[in-house]
Amino acid sequence: MKSLKIILFGFLIFTYGSCDGTKSLSPIGLLTGNTWALSSILGQGLNLTEFSGGVPTLDFLDEGRLAGYSGCNNFSGSFRLEGTSLELDPGAITKKACPGNGEQEFLEALSRVSNLQISKEKLILLDGSTALLTFLPK
Repeated sequence: MKSLKIILFGFLIFTYGSCDGTKSLSPIGLLTGNTWALSSILGQGLNLTEFSGGVPTLDFLDEGRLAGYSGCNNFSGSFRLEGTSLELDPGAITKKACPGNGEQEFLEALSRVSNLQISKEKLILLDGSTALLTFLPK
């Protein structure tokens, strides 16, 4: 009888711990708390000469706020996530002149995002089934 209680207790702890771990694997749980660094645009590796100030990044913040760096300018806007559907609004962006086309390509791709695939190791922003932007945690 005592061993049955121990097994039941262990099972309850395992089940409770598993439920708690699942919350952190939700899309919003994986999005927030990371700075995501761009690793590809339209399936192509980055040409860093197109990003004069460094690699573009995204930060998904509390209350649907979005912050990022386009490789030249900073931006601050919002996002809306429902399941795997995602809408991004870069919002306000600084206005430094930027050499190359990297920033423009990045911002155009951001405007087309409609959904996502996410894991702990990778964020893929998609337009339907077309991968637009791939990010890795920084």
